[in-house]
Amino acid sequence: MTEPTPGAEGSAGRGRGLSAAEVAGAVARGEVNDVPARSSRSTREIVRTNVLTRFNALIGGLFAVILVVGPIQDSFFGFIIVANTAIGIVQELRAKRTLDSLAVVGEARPRVRRDGESAEVHASDVVLGDLVELGPGDKVVVDGTIAEAEHLEIDESLLTGEADPVLKHPGDEVMSGSFVVAGRGAFTATKVGRQAYAAQLAEEAARFTLVDSELRNGIGRILKYVAWVMVPTAIGLIISQFTVGRHDVRGAVRRTVGGIVPIVPEGLVLLTSIAFAIGVIRLGRRNCLVQELPAIEGLARVDVVCLDKTGTLTEGGMSVNELRPVRGADLGYARGVLAALGAADPRPNASLRAIIAAYPPSDAGGWRPVAALPFSSARTFGGATLTGPGPGPGSDPGAGPGTGPGQGTDGSGSGTTTWLLGAPDVLLPAGHPLLAEVERLGADGLRVLLLAVAERDLDDERVASDLTPYALVVLEQRLRADAADTLRYFAEERIEVKVISGDNPVSVGAVAARLGLPGAEHPVDARELPAERRAMAAALEGGSVFGRVTPRQKREMVGALRAGGHLVAMTGDGVNDVLALKDADIGVAMGAGSEATRAVAQIVLLDNSFAALPSVVAEGRRVIGNITRVATLFLTKTVFSVLLALLVVFWQIPYPFLPRHLTLLSTLTIGIPAFFLALAPNTERARPRFVHRVLRYAVPSGVVCGVATFITYLTARHHYTGAGALGAEASAATLTLFLLEVWVLAIVARPYTFWRIVLLLAMGAGFLVVLATPWLQRYFALRLVGMELPWTAVGIAAVGAVALEIAWSWVRRHEPPDES
Repeated sequence: MTEPTPGAEGSAGRGRGLSAAEVAGAVARGEVNDVPARSSRSTREIVRTNVLTRFNALIGGLFAVILVVGPIQDSFFGFIIVANTAIGIVQELRAKRTLDSLAVVGEARPRVRRDGESAEVHASDVVLGDLVELGPGDKVVVDGTIAEAEHLEIDESLLTGEADPVLKHPGDEVMSGSFVVAGRGAFTATKVGRQAYAAQLAEEAARFTLVDSELRNGIGRILKYVAWVMVPTAIGLIISQFTVGRHDVRGAVRRTVGGIVPIVPEGLVLLTSIAFAIGVIRLGRRNCLVQELPAIEGLARVDVVCLDKTGTLTEGGMSVNELRPVRGADLGYARGVLAALGAADPRPNASLRAIIAAYPPSDAGGWRPVAALPFSSARTFGGATLTGPGPGPGSDPGAGPGTGPGQGTDGSGSGTTTWLLGAPDVLLPAGHPLLAEVERLGADGLRVLLLAVAERDLDDERVASDLTPYALVVLEQRLRADAADTLRYFAEERIEVKVISGDNPVSVGAVAARLGLPGAEHPVDARELPAERRAMAAALEGGSVFGRVTPRQKREMVGALRAGGHLVAMTGDGVNDVLALKDADIGVAMGAGSEATRAVAQIVLLDNSFAALPSVVAEGRRVIGNITRVATLFLTKTVFSVLLALLVVFWQIPYPFLPRHLTLLSTLTIGIPAFFLALAPNTERARPRFVHRVLRYAVPSGVVCGVATFITYLTARHHYTGAGALGAEASAATLTLFLLEVWVLAIVARPYTFWRIVLLLAMGAGFLVVLATPWLQRYFALRLVGMELPWTAVGIAAVGAVALEIAWSWVRRHEPPDES
């Protein structure tokens, strides 16, 4: 039996909820929904992850050793690590503040009933025993027991994997993390805070690790490779330096440290974190809430974007364009029915809100709801049983309401009638003459709903059969002003757009065609799509607009695209989009969308602007492209440092560099430039296989730098003799290495812009200042002796630069197609 609508039968049976005194008592006992915010890490966690790393521990230990045995200038690398770590912490804290402030705007605001009054509260203000109201799209924020239910359907798939919504009755359990797909009701909170089911799941999942990040995973692999190489290299270097320099233990220690420190790509993780953090801050200024940091990268890599039409291509609101009678039905009668249907649903969707705006409840004309069937995306219709006037005057007998199952009369001209409002092509049988008119209206981009009389009760599973059409409600959808430009951007960037909507495919296609979407003139009815995943994927490849898509089909379509090798982003705002958002590689929700939608999305567009997506893509491309450049610089240093150390071990000669030499070179050719390059604009397309691409360039670059530097060093050892020879040899080798590292930087910085040229010149000028200033020469132990060897060092560097250009050109020509 259908339950009475609260608005129809008064508030009888409705619980009053907790009193103010009971709420205060629960708060005093700590029975509150105190759960950690999803939006960001704690300050303590940020500090810990930036400070307590394996490489920081290694560098810190070497720093302590140098403080004991060497002059302060050889320990400068330790102070740089401290400064870099501090910068990383500050930037992540800035990003945290941005995330936390935006999360307050986008957080779920449940309605609780206290002292008989309903009010919105923060999720953290829900207490044990609260009576929490539920409506379509609401997320269940705590565990509880159903107290009231009216056609209440709960989707628990995010928790249990069960795809079908569960019809809930009073006394049934409900778990936090589930959401309402249809109907309304209320439940009593029985578990709050960390005792709730969803909170327990959240604590098991690490923050910022929910989205797969190729950058993060790739850098992790690189650091693992570095650790494998560094250990044997360091052991060999320690043995060789203490064997060669046994008469100068302090010098041996300093040169050993000088050989180990540059192997560590110490700034790579830091700059990646800073790039992500600044991306969050920039997107925050555009009202984009990034709930998982790697989502910035993820959206930049997608090649298919799936859109729901309503709220994405069109504005969320609609307006009634026309009310068309069917076979002479009375329009005044239809307006009264529509007004009553609007009054029957306390949580109307966008279509019903437009109807309420046109026909407010005050125009119901005696109609009164006694039972309601809330709209469901799976059914594509809703309805109500109304009491009120009899058949409309002047209506065709075959078109007006009759009396049968679901109908009744009190003998005075008034009666009980069951009305349905929904999709005409779902409610009417195929081939019905009225569908041709619906198709014509849909071709103009209009949305059409059918108002019909049902011959069965609302409780009957076949209520949508045996209908008598009464009127067509024509709704006008307003296109978003920025939607066409956004679709054009995706087309230019070779990102496919698939519009998947529950609306009539002809109507959806017309809207998409007006916005210039390629393929929109051939919309596909999703009811005709094959169920088998491979066949569905093939059908999806050939279309761009799909209508009459059920929530389950949206999920299956996303799965089929992913199975076909695509990286898929899904945008949506309604509860019918939740499952697809969850299964997509990246889920994007509108800020005005349902709580459930915002909860599962990685990115929330708080100002509901679809036009913000290109900004997110651009930010992701900036991060990916720039970190690839920066990683090449860091890995080049690692490769030549390992190679140079191995050559020194094999030749059994002193390591040429002191820590101060490599600190200077790293600062001028990697540290300062990498900081600017990591944050610079970058619009190049995101390419896959991050580690492979970086190593393809870094390994030959590092080999060239290492071999050329070692040749200069050996040449200098044969040229210089006597006291101070090792310092002169190191200075010549430093000159060659600097010139080659600057050349690598010049290649990485292409294509050149004004500021990049200035950056290169400034780094070169900085090195010249060191060579030309006597006190800096002494501080960094750099002094070029004579004319012959310095120019020889320059010549060797020139040959190395030619080798670098040849190597990079060869690598570019032989890039796999998916990386070019």
